[in-house]
Amino acid sequence: MDLLKSMMVAASGLKAQSGRMRIIAENIANADSTATKPGGDPYRRKIPTFQDRLDRSLGTETVQLGRPVLDKADFQMKYMPGHPAADANGYVKMPNVNGLVEAMDMKEAQRSYEANLNLIQASRRMISQTIDILKR
Repeated sequence: MDLLKSMMVAASGLKAQSGRMRIIAENIANADSTATKPGGDPYRRKIPTFQDRLDRSLGTETVQLGRPVLDKADFQMKYMPGHPAADANGYVKMPNVNGLVEAMDMKEAQRSYEANLNLIQASRRMISQTIDILKR
């Protein structure tokens, strides 16, 4: 039964990392999204959060994706005098998304996802081998 618990915990990790990758992809997709009018704010980067959740049926803690938090970093200003969101000086607020940071976060989420997937696969192999031993 402990192998089943470990598989369920890993499955919760898969779901959480999948959600994390979705938020990162949203950040990347909106890296150039600006406001539509002067003085408006562009897209603000979202930071994924995680929280523990007690799974009473398993009797153990699992992880789940929490509500994303908005990054409070300052917006970059870019000189684009013809843009609809340009201020009086011709500057436009650009999203506070850094492509390099997002790429590294995505790589980290991918590795976590793979680790959880490997745990599920190893558990399945052990269960299968146990069943084979019991058949003899």
